[in-house]
Amino acid sequence: MQQYTEPTPVQTGRARAVRGSAITIGEALEATAQTVGYKVVDQSDASAIQAAEVRATGNNVVAPGGLAAMAQSAAAHNADCSRDEDKVKLSDLLSGATAKLAADKAVTLQDAEGVASAEVRNNPDATATPGGIAASVAAAARINENVK
Repeated sequence: MQQYTEPTPVQTGRARAVRGSAITIGEALEATAQTVGYKVVDQSDASAIQAAEVRATGNNVVAPGGLAAMAQSAAAHNADCSRDEDKVKLSDLLSGATAKLAADKAVTLQDAEGVASAEVRNNPDATATPGGIAASVAAAARINENVK
């Protein structure tokens, strides 16, 4: 009798980890809320969050009310908002990110590259925010590589 296992690349629900002690995309986004939560959400952040959500869920469609849709809305609001105290910050958006994602999965190096590309491509300075979304996802991917 042959034994086999079915791979589970994407996990739905609010599970803590997908693969042992691997860090998920949702957890990496939550880490961003802790490191640079004071930062105002801009278009580069919204694009990075969208890339992260696509990779976490495996779905290229931005779900209404999902994390990527909320990020796009926050970036648009912030662009039109004149008072800094009224602007949406990353901590407002990314706190509890794991629960806001329809599905989640362990971060890979490919995920980190995709998120970083989206963040840099949509930043007028063509740079990523130090300690920001791309940095948190990359750090999680490096940790996950060492856990294997």
